Amino acid sequence: MNGAPAPAPARTRRGLRRGVYLLPSLFTMANMFCGYCCIVYTMRGEFATAAPLIGLAVVLDMLDGRIARLTGATSEFGVQFDSLADVISFGVAPAVLAFRWGLVPFDKLGWAAGFVFVSAAAIRLARFNIQAGTPGDRRYFVGMPSPAAAAIPAATVFAYPYGLQGWLAVLALPMVLVPALLMVSTIKYRSFKTIDLRSRKSYRNLILMALVIAAITTHPQISLAVIAYTYLLSGFIGLAWTKLRRHGPVETADSVPPAADSRPR
Repeated sequence: MNGAPAPAPARTRRGLRRGVYLLPSLFTMANMFCGYCCIVYTMRGEFATAAPLIGLAVVLDMLDGRIARLTGATSEFGVQFDSLADVISFGVAPAVLAFRWGLVPFDKLGWAAGFVFVSAAAIRLARFNIQAGTPGDRRYFVGMPSPAAAAIPAATVFAYPYGLQGWLAVLALPMVLVPALLMVSTIKYRSFKTIDLRSRKSYRNLILMALVIAAITTHPQISLAVIAYTYLLSGFIGLAWTKLRRHGPVETADSVPPAADSRPR
């Protein structure tokens, strides 16, 4: 009939029948819920409750990708859904948290600093999605990952949830702007997604993990802040190490010892 709708393309029908993979999407939604809750608690001024929610979102973000890969449940929908959730949890939530915690005295400058962080997180995630299908060294991220960048203000606020007043508020600016700039930089950061948990490792790795768990359990504020800032500095350390190796001493003809005479005697 003339009024009948045109049949949907076969590819679209197959996509609708296929639906979404529920398990990794639930972790992504929980990640997004943590970011939303962080914003709500921040608006109430409950920083000690708001900051750990970003840390929980980081854990959920790591789990959803790993679970999707282990179960073979990866999809284009999952990639895009994860990025949109990350903009909330690792872009908007830490920016709002940092603003209410220490950027309020700067008024419009504080707004601008928070917006720079949100913009950098969105750009970082878009660039990651574009580069995901291109060849490269999977052991490293180009630019600081948005969850690690969000962990900087989250760990700082968690360690000192009382807010910054007076001249101390100036410390909130680099806390927001430095991770924002690192997200859109080309500095390489180590990726832990390539670590194979099923392969055999040294017993020392297990002891190290036990020490980290014990430190987080007994002194969570200090331990999480140390971990967050150590990862931030690791990019600069890796960059300096790469430049030192690249500009190291070059062997010349005079510095190379003469080869031994291999002629038969």
